[in-house]
Amino acid sequence: MKKAVILVVLLFFISLPIDAQCAMCRAVLESEEGQETAKGINDGIVYLMAIPYILVAGIGFLIYKKFNRAKK
Repeated sequence: MKKAVILVVLLFFISLPIDAQCAMCRAVLESEEGQETAKGINDGIVYLMAIPYILVAGIGFLIYKKFNRAKK
């Protein structure tokens, strides 16, 4: 169990560059010179995409802990 927790913590600290733009957004934003707007929109999309998964994982963890504590 400790190995799984350590693995999950390490995965949170690993950062990979990802692009989360749709084709239309990419086509519009690639025409810009500095690409700063594209980077900002990319970060916003990734942020909005990650929050629901984090919330669901947190709720699932709390439910797991509640039912695991009841068995003891």
